[in-house]
Amino acid sequence: MIRALCVLVAAGATLISQVLPAFACGGLIAPNGAIRLTRASTLVEWRGGVEHYLTSFSYAGSGFSDFGFIVPLPAAPDRVEEGGGWTLQRLNREVAPPAPRLFEAAEGAVKDAQVLQTVQVKALDISVLKGSGQAIVDWCAQNHYFLNAETRAHLLNYAKGSPFFMAAKYNVARADATRQGVGDGSPVLITMRTPHLWVPLEILANGVQQVNADVFMLTEKQVFTSDLAALDGESPSGALVPQAAGMSIPFQQRVSASLFHDLSTDKNMAWVRPDSWLTYLQLNAPATT
Repeated sequence: MIRALCVLVAAGATLISQVLPAFACGGLIAPNGAIRLTRASTLVEWRGGVEHYLTSFSYAGSGFSDFGFIVPLPAAPDRVEEGGGWTLQRLNREVAPPAPRLFEAAEGAVKDAQVLQTVQVKALDISVLKGSGQAIVDWCAQNHYFLNAETRAHLLNYAKGSPFFMAAKYNVARADATRQGVGDGSPVLITMRTPHLWVPLEILANGVQQVNADVFMLTEKQVFTSDLAALDGESPSGALVPQAAGMSIPFQQRVSASLFHDLSTDKNMAWVRPDSWLTYLQLNAPATT
Protein backbone atom coordinates (compact mmCIF):
# COMPACT_ATOMS: atom_id res chain seq x y z
CA MET A 1 0.00 0.00 0.00
CA ILE A 2 1.31 3.46 -0.81
CA ARG A 3 3.01 5.29 2.03
CA ALA A 4 0.86 8.34 1.31
CA LEU A 5 -2.21 6.49 2.52
CA CYS A 6 -0.43 5.77 5.80
CA VAL A 7 -0.03 9.54 6.19
CA LEU A 8 -3.71 10.07 5.45
CA VAL A 9 -4.70 7.47 7.99
CA ALA A 10 -2.50 9.09 10.62
CA ALA A 11 -4.18 12.43 10.07
CA GLY A 12 -7.69 11.10 9.71
CA ALA A 13 -10.79 11.25 11.86
CA THR A 14 -11.68 8.52 14.33
CA LEU A 15 -13.96 5.65 13.44
CA ILE A 16 -16.86 6.96 15.51
CA SER A 17 -16.10 5.52 18.98
CA GLN A 18 -13.16 3.47 17.72
CA VAL A 19 -9.60 4.34 16.82
CA LEU A 20 -8.73 4.81 13.17
CA PRO A 21 -7.06 1.89 11.34
CA ALA A 22 -3.30 1.89 10.78
CA PHE A 23 -1.84 0.11 7.78
CA ALA A 24 1.42 -1.84 7.87
CA CYS A 25 2.83 -4.54 5.65
CA GLY A 26 3.31 -8.23 5.02
CA GLY A 27 4.91 -10.08 2.15
CA LEU A 28 6.09 -13.33 0.67
CA ILE A 29 9.82 -14.01 0.80
CA ALA A 30 11.51 -16.60 -1.43
CA PRO A 31 14.90 -16.95 -3.12
CA ASN A 32 15.27 -15.13 -6.44
CA GLY A 33 11.54 -14.61 -6.83
CA ALA A 34 10.95 -18.31 -7.55
CA ILE A 35 7.78 -18.20 -5.41
CA ARG A 36 5.45 -15.28 -6.01
CA LEU A 37 2.46 -14.00 -4.10
CA THR A 38 -0.74 -14.22 -6.11
CA ARG A 39 -3.26 -12.81 -3.64
CA ALA A 40 -3.60 -11.94 0.03
CA SER A 41 -6.87 -12.10 1.98
CA THR A 42 -7.40 -10.73 5.47
CA LEU A 43 -10.22 -10.41 8.00
CA VAL A 44 -9.70 -8.00 10.89
CA GLU A 45 -12.01 -7.35 13.83
CA TRP A 46 -11.24 -4.75 16.51
CA ARG A 47 -13.21 -3.98 19.66
CA GLY A 48 -12.13 -2.42 22.92
CA GLY A 49 -8.43 -2.65 22.26
CA VAL A 50 -8.44 -6.31 21.15
CA GLU A 51 -7.88 -7.25 17.52
CA HIS A 52 -8.52 -10.56 15.80
CA TYR A 53 -6.46 -10.66 12.61
CA LEU A 54 -6.97 -13.58 10.22
CA THR A 55 -4.80 -13.71 7.11
CA SER A 56 -3.97 -16.11 4.31
CA PHE A 57 -1.57 -15.83 1.37
CA SER A 58 -1.91 -17.66 -1.94
CA TYR A 59 1.26 -18.36 -3.88
CA ALA A 60 2.54 -19.75 -7.16
CA GLY A 61 5.89 -21.23 -8.14
CA SER A 62 8.07 -24.13 -7.08
CA GLY A 63 11.60 -25.44 -6.90
CA PHE A 64 12.62 -24.57 -3.34
CA SER A 65 12.38 -26.51 -0.10
CA ASP A 66 10.93 -23.64 1.90
CA PHE A 67 9.64 -20.11 1.62
CA GLY A 68 7.52 -17.81 3.71
CA PHE A 69 6.46 -14.31 4.71
CA ILE A 70 7.06 -11.76 7.44
CA VAL A 71 4.45 -9.40 8.89
CA PRO A 72 5.07 -6.43 11.22
CA LEU A 73 2.77 -6.42 14.27
CA PRO A 74 1.75 -3.55 16.55
CA ALA A 75 1.96 -5.68 19.72
CA ALA A 76 3.01 -9.06 21.06
CA PRO A 77 0.17 -11.49 20.26
CA ASP A 78 -1.81 -13.13 23.03
CA ARG A 79 -2.33 -16.10 20.71
CA VAL A 80 -1.30 -17.31 17.27
CA GLU A 81 -3.32 -20.27 16.02
CA GLU A 82 -4.98 -21.86 13.04
CA GLY A 83 -7.76 -19.72 11.64
CA GLY A 84 -11.12 -20.71 10.26
CA GLY A 85 -10.89 -23.02 7.27
CA TRP A 86 -13.76 -21.52 5.29
CA THR A 87 -14.13 -18.02 6.74
CA LEU A 88 -12.28 -16.07 4.01
CA GLN A 89 -13.99 -18.03 1.24
CA ARG A 90 -17.37 -17.44 2.88
CA LEU A 91 -16.67 -13.70 3.06
CA ASN A 92 -15.77 -13.67 -0.62
CA ARG A 93 -19.07 -15.36 -1.39
CA GLU A 94 -20.91 -12.78 0.73
CA VAL A 95 -19.45 -9.79 -1.11
CA ALA A 96 -19.48 -11.39 -4.57
CA PRO A 97 -22.30 -13.96 -4.65
CA PRO A 98 -22.66 -16.13 -7.76
CA ALA A 99 -25.12 -14.91 -10.35
CA PRO A 100 -28.82 -16.54 -9.87
CA ARG A 101 -3.02 8.13 13.18
CA LEU A 102 -0.34 5.27 13.07
CA PHE A 103 0.10 3.05 16.12
CA GLU A 104 2.03 4.49 19.05
CA ALA A 105 5.64 3.37 19.42
CA ALA A 106 5.85 0.22 21.49
CA GLU A 107 8.29 -0.52 24.27
CA GLY A 108 11.95 -0.31 23.40
CA ALA A 109 13.45 -2.98 21.17
CA VAL A 110 16.30 -5.22 22.25
CA LYS A 111 19.71 -5.56 20.59
CA ASP A 112 19.22 -9.14 19.42
CA ALA A 113 15.93 -10.49 18.12
CA GLN A 114 13.99 -12.50 20.68
CA VAL A 115 11.72 -15.36 19.65
CA LEU A 116 8.62 -14.83 21.81
CA GLN A 117 6.49 -17.66 20.43
CA THR A 118 6.81 -20.57 18.02
CA VAL A 119 3.65 -22.09 16.58
CA GLN A 120 2.90 -24.64 13.86
CA VAL A 121 -0.18 -23.98 11.72
CA LYS A 122 -0.69 -26.62 9.05
CA ALA A 123 2.26 -26.21 6.67
CA LEU A 124 3.54 -23.06 8.37
CA ASP A 125 6.30 -22.83 10.97
CA ILE A 126 5.67 -19.49 12.71
CA SER A 127 7.98 -17.42 14.92
CA VAL A 128 6.85 -14.27 16.75
CA LEU A 129 9.86 -11.96 17.03
CA LYS A 130 10.81 -8.86 18.99
CA GLY A 131 13.80 -6.70 18.16
CA SER A 132 15.20 -3.64 16.43
CA GLY A 133 14.96 -3.42 12.66
CA GLN A 134 18.57 -4.54 12.24
CA ALA A 135 18.06 -7.37 14.73
CA ILE A 136 15.07 -8.63 12.71
CA VAL A 137 17.06 -8.37 9.47
CA ASP A 138 19.94 -10.30 11.09
CA TRP A 139 17.54 -12.97 12.39
CA CYS A 140 16.10 -13.40 8.90
CA ALA A 141 19.58 -13.90 7.45
CA GLN A 142 20.51 -16.41 10.15
CA ASN A 143 17.30 -18.34 9.56
CA HIS A 144 17.58 -18.42 5.76
CA TYR A 145 15.01 -15.77 4.92
CA PHE A 146 16.00 -14.06 1.68
CA LEU A 147 15.57 -10.27 1.99
CA ASN A 148 16.02 -8.04 -1.02
CA ALA A 149 16.91 -4.37 -0.53
CA GLU A 150 13.27 -3.27 -0.75
CA THR A 151 12.09 -5.73 1.90
CA ARG A 152 15.00 -4.86 4.18
CA ALA A 153 14.16 -1.15 3.92
CA HIS A 154 10.53 -1.81 4.80
CA LEU A 155 11.45 -3.84 7.88
CA LEU A 156 13.89 -1.21 9.12
CA ASN A 157 11.29 1.52 8.64
CA TYR A 158 8.41 -0.30 10.36
CA ALA A 159 10.63 -1.34 13.26
CA LYS A 160 10.77 2.35 14.20
CA GLY A 161 7.13 2.09 15.25
CA SER A 162 6.96 -1.42 16.72
CA PRO A 163 9.53 -4.11 17.55
CA PHE A 164 7.14 -7.02 16.93
CA PHE A 165 7.08 -9.18 13.80
CA MET A 166 5.68 -12.53 12.74
CA ALA A 167 7.84 -14.69 10.45
CA ALA A 168 6.18 -17.71 8.85
CA LYS A 169 7.92 -20.30 6.71
CA TYR A 170 6.15 -22.89 4.58
CA ASN A 171 7.29 -26.45 5.21
CA VAL A 172 6.91 -27.85 1.70
CA ALA A 173 7.27 -31.48 2.80
CA ARG A 174 4.45 -31.04 5.32
CA ALA A 175 2.34 -29.24 2.73
CA ASP A 176 2.78 -32.16 0.34
CA ALA A 177 1.90 -34.64 3.08
CA THR A 178 -1.35 -32.80 3.79
CA ARG A 179 -2.06 -32.26 0.08
CA GLN A 180 -1.81 -28.50 0.41
CA GLY A 181 -1.01 -27.39 -3.11
CA VAL A 182 0.16 -24.29 -4.89
CA GLY A 183 -2.45 -21.58 -4.50
CA ASP A 184 -3.72 -22.90 -1.18
CA GLY A 185 -3.34 -20.70 1.89
CA SER A 186 -2.93 -21.60 5.56
CA PRO A 187 -5.19 -19.22 7.51
CA VAL A 188 -3.38 -17.81 10.55
CA LEU A 189 -5.35 -16.15 13.36
CA ILE A 190 -3.52 -13.62 15.56
CA THR A 191 -5.18 -12.20 18.67
CA MET A 192 -3.45 -9.13 20.11
CA ARG A 193 -4.09 -6.06 22.22
CA THR A 194 -3.60 -2.82 20.32
CA PRO A 195 -5.22 0.63 20.55
CA HIS A 196 -5.48 0.76 16.75
CA LEU A 197 -7.02 -1.50 14.16
CA TRP A 198 -4.10 -2.93 12.17
CA VAL A 199 -4.16 -4.15 8.54
CA PRO A 200 -0.86 -5.22 6.91
CA LEU A 201 -0.53 -4.28 3.22
CA GLU A 202 2.57 -2.41 2.06
CA ILE A 203 5.16 -5.14 1.58
CA LEU A 204 2.69 -6.99 -0.64
CA ALA A 205 4.22 -4.78 -3.35
CA ASN A 206 7.67 -6.38 -3.02
CA GLY A 207 8.81 -8.16 -6.13
CA VAL A 208 5.50 -7.98 -8.01
CA GLN A 209 4.08 -5.73 -10.70
CA GLN A 210 0.50 -5.69 -9.45
CA VAL A 211 -0.83 -5.89 -5.89
CA ASN A 212 -4.10 -7.77 -5.37
CA ALA A 213 -5.48 -7.94 -1.84
CA ASP A 214 -8.83 -8.38 -0.11
CA VAL A 215 -9.44 -6.88 3.34
CA PHE A 216 -12.62 -7.64 5.26
CA MET A 217 -13.29 -5.46 8.31
CA LEU A 218 -15.74 -6.29 11.08
CA THR A 219 -16.47 -3.16 13.11
CA GLU A 220 -18.91 -2.15 15.80
CA LYS A 221 -19.98 0.94 13.84
CA GLN A 222 -20.33 1.64 10.14
CA VAL A 223 -17.14 2.77 8.39
CA PHE A 224 -17.33 5.91 6.24
CA THR A 225 -14.97 7.18 3.57
CA SER A 226 -14.09 10.03 5.94
CA ASP A 227 -12.77 7.46 8.42
CA LEU A 228 -10.46 6.00 5.80
CA ALA A 229 -9.09 9.12 4.14
CA ALA A 230 -9.75 12.12 6.36
CA LEU A 231 -12.47 13.43 4.02
CA ASP A 232 -16.16 13.96 4.53
CA GLY A 233 -18.29 11.34 2.85
CA GLU A 234 -21.33 9.16 3.06
CA SER A 235 -21.62 5.39 3.07
CA PRO A 236 -18.75 4.27 0.85
CA SER A 237 -20.25 1.10 -0.62
CA GLY A 238 -19.34 0.95 -4.30
CA ALA A 239 -16.94 3.88 -4.03
CA LEU A 240 -13.21 4.43 -4.32
CA VAL A 241 -11.29 5.42 -1.21
CA PRO A 242 -10.38 9.10 -1.70
CA GLN A 243 -6.70 9.74 -2.41
CA ALA A 244 -5.92 6.00 -2.33
CA ALA A 245 -5.47 4.93 -5.93
CA GLY A 246 -6.53 1.35 -6.54
CA MET A 247 -8.45 0.87 -3.29
CA SER A 248 -12.21 0.47 -3.55
CA ILE A 249 -15.07 -0.45 -1.23
CA PRO A 250 -17.28 -2.80 -3.25
CA PHE A 251 -19.44 -3.89 -0.33
CA GLN A 252 -20.67 -2.73 3.08
CA GLN A 253 -23.58 -4.16 5.08
CA ARG A 254 -24.54 -5.32 8.52
CA VAL A 255 -23.59 -8.94 9.13
CA SER A 256 -26.56 -11.13 8.19
CA ALA A 257 -27.81 -13.96 10.37
CA SER A 258 -26.60 -16.57 7.89
CA LEU A 259 -23.13 -15.00 7.59
CA PHE A 260 -22.82 -14.77 11.37
CA HIS A 261 -23.70 -18.44 11.70
CA ASP A 262 -21.21 -19.51 9.04
CA LEU A 263 -18.32 -17.43 10.42
CA SER A 264 -18.87 -18.03 14.13
CA THR A 265 -19.09 -21.81 13.73
CA ASP A 266 -15.77 -22.06 11.87
CA LYS A 267 -12.65 -23.22 13.74
CA ASN A 268 -11.48 -20.74 16.44
CA MET A 269 -13.95 -18.12 15.16
CA ALA A 270 -16.43 -17.97 18.06
CA TRP A 271 -15.37 -14.35 18.73
CA VAL A 272 -17.34 -13.08 15.69
CA ARG A 273 -20.18 -10.83 16.86
CA PRO A 274 -23.68 -10.79 15.32
CA ASP A 275 -24.03 -7.00 15.59
CA SER A 276 -21.02 -6.14 13.40
CA TRP A 277 -20.73 -4.16 10.20
CA LEU A 278 -18.85 -5.88 7.36
CA THR A 279 -16.80 -3.63 5.08
CA TYR A 280 -14.94 -5.12 2.12
CA LEU A 281 -11.86 -3.25 0.89
CA GLN A 282 -10.27 -4.33 -2.38
CA LEU A 283 -6.77 -3.27 -3.41
CA ASN A 284 -5.74 -3.57 -7.05
CA ALA A 285 -2.82 -1.28 -7.78
CA PRO A 286 0.56 -1.24 -9.48
CA ALA A 287 3.31 -2.10 -7.03
CA THR A 288 5.09 1.16 -7.85
CA THR A 289 2.23 3.20 -6.31
